[in-house]
Amino acid sequence: RTMNVPDFYASEHMVTNGEFWQFVADGGYRNKKYWCEDGWAWRTHRNLKWPFFWKQVGPAGSHEYGLRTIFEEIPMRWDWPVDVTYYESKAFCKYKSEKDGSPTSKPYRLLTEAEHQIIRHPRHNLDAARADVSADKVMVTAGSEFAHGETAANLNMAYSSSSPVDAFPPSESGHRDTIGNNWEWTEDHFNPLKNFEVHHVYDDFSTPCFDGKHSMIVGGSFMSTGDEASVFARFHFRPHFLQHSGFRLVASEEDAPATQLFPGSFAGQAAARDEAEEGDDSQSSKDNVYESEDLLAMYLGLHFPLSGSKENVNPIMHHEHAPTHGLRFPQRVAELLCKLEPERTNNRALDVGCAVGGSSFELARSFQHVEAFDFSHSFVEAAKRIQSGEALSFRIPVEGEISEEVSVVNEPGVDSDVMKRVNFFQGDACALSEYANSKEGFGTFDAVMLSNLLCRLPDPMAALNAMPKIVNKGGVVVMVTPFTWLEEFTPKSKWLGGFHDPVSQEPLYSKDNLKQIMESLGFEKIHEEQMPLVIREHQRKYQYILSEATGWRKM
Repeated sequence: RTMNVPDFYASEHMVTNGEFWQFVADGGYRNKKYWCEDGWAWRTHRNLKWPFFWKQVGPAGSHEYGLRTIFEEIPMRWDWPVDVTYYESKAFCKYKSEKDGSPTSKPYRLLTEAEHQIIRHPRHNLDAARADVSADKVMVTAGSEFAHGETAANLNMAYSSSSPVDAFPPSESGHRDTIGNNWEWTEDHFNPLKNFEVHHVYDDFSTPCFDGKHSMIVGGSFMSTGDEASVFARFHFRPHFLQHSGFRLVASEEDAPATQLFPGSFAGQAAARDEAEEGDDSQSSKDNVYESEDLLAMYLGLHFPLSGSKENVNPIMHHEHAPTHGLRFPQRVAELLCKLEPERTNNRALDVGCAVGGSSFELARSFQHVEAFDFSHSFVEAAKRIQSGEALSFRIPVEGEISEEVSVVNEPGVDSDVMKRVNFFQGDACALSEYANSKEGFGTFDAVMLSNLLCRLPDPMAALNAMPKIVNKGGVVVMVTPFTWLEEFTPKSKWLGGFHDPVSQEPLYSKDNLKQIMESLGFEKIHEEQMPLVIREHQRKYQYILSEATGWRKM
């Protein structure tokens, strides 16, 4: 697997018992605000007041503790990594962010699997192991020798307990215990790598845990042996489990480069999906199918259905029961967004995937300013030419090589004053979070529209995760999509639905997952309808598409 990993800060070592003591002493186990909903329910159910392996040795309230190890209770080892659950790890991150602040604009979080690869020793990688099998030390080294040598670590039962976090030399990046001592919780859900296959000897080990409810742990612990002591070990547990596991503090300006089967922590149904190759599958790197002249003409006809009225060319050949109700699709989507009455904070709207601008101009009739972008350069340039007042024309296919040239005609009420309210630019819907953070003049919006876009993105979640950042409170998002998932556009691992649960074999539908996603992001569903559209291919052939239109208000 290849992933892009933005810059990040990571603590030199895992959080120690001594560092975690402050969280306990400050009432972290009594304060609900530091815990996720499931984590707080687990803490109250267990009535935990400190980590499970701590032993109170002083009077109540003195916060004096000993430590339970495998064989005995001993005085507290303050410089050992604390042994906690995922829930406790995340609660500490939130507490630490509030108490001391994060080195970035985002709060502290846990490491990701991809980031763990970066901070490890350079010999702990696939190329090194293929060149020299001893790079994966468990293949050639007894446990008694693991604590010695260039990549010494408390692993494979070199010791029968954890050890001080500074007992072994750091990696080249300056990080300690990237392998061994304690497993390390990550932000990743347990997920399949590319070409994952179930082995018949143990067919129920991994697959049942591709469910968005198991978090990955990496690096191994002092107790890990065999395969789990390999530098390539990937293991997983539910967030309330204890497995000689700790964590380190991480912060970054960008979102965590984590693999999560469903948004949010430990929510949703099983979803083991094939891992797609990076690189050529990304929207920014492959040839854009929307740059052809034929497709540009098709979309001009879709967005400006009055085009051809001067030349007596109808958008649909006249016949009984002609589906004229499918015309003006871009305008109808924009009208729906206005009809849902978004709360007006700054009177700004955003058209994501604006194509050639028909929907953007319609939004500009109701909003003072509209930001509109599309991934296609030719689409955006056509929109700008129309906006400038240029008399733009295109050819409508009639039959075979025969076509008619028609002029673009705007909707009534769309004049130069309306059109100048729109700022068109070429952009990527998967980069919305980046635009929100750094694009000058981008800002926030009362209304956002994504029209027949979601199932054409290489990473739909990248666009959806940006919604809380860019939508004002009380604002409305309208998404219209036919959920036409194709690997040509979206790797199967990124589909929101349209596949079977690999465990139960129940069908998982995009509509249901989209509702879960939007609610987890702080939006309430306020509208649903089926919206038809007609796209002309030639005078006797049309695409008839029935998209689902949903409206979401930010709470």
